[in-house]
Amino acid sequence: MTDQSAAPAAKPDLVLTYLLARRPDLTSIDEDLDLIENRVIDSLGFVNFLYVLEEATGEPISLDEVSPEDFRTLRRIRERFLGGRPAA
Repeated sequence: MTDQSAAPAAKPDLVLTYLLARRPDLTSIDEDLDLIENRVIDSLGFVNFLYVLEEATGEPISLDEVSPEDFRTLRRIRERFLGGRPAA
């Protein structure tokens, strides 16, 4: 059980690192920044972001079971997909 609890703690870093790499003009991303409105996540990069998120969670994400609101902020992404864990 220790392995299971230790592994998820690092998962938000993968998401944050990916998003920062897409926007080199940002040095950090506030948990409540609207990622869609600020084009941190856009329609062209959304599919790639889904792959990153699936890698972070270890679970497939069905587009039938999510909405754009699930990807609006880092806080919401963490709540919906990562169990609410903040980035380290």
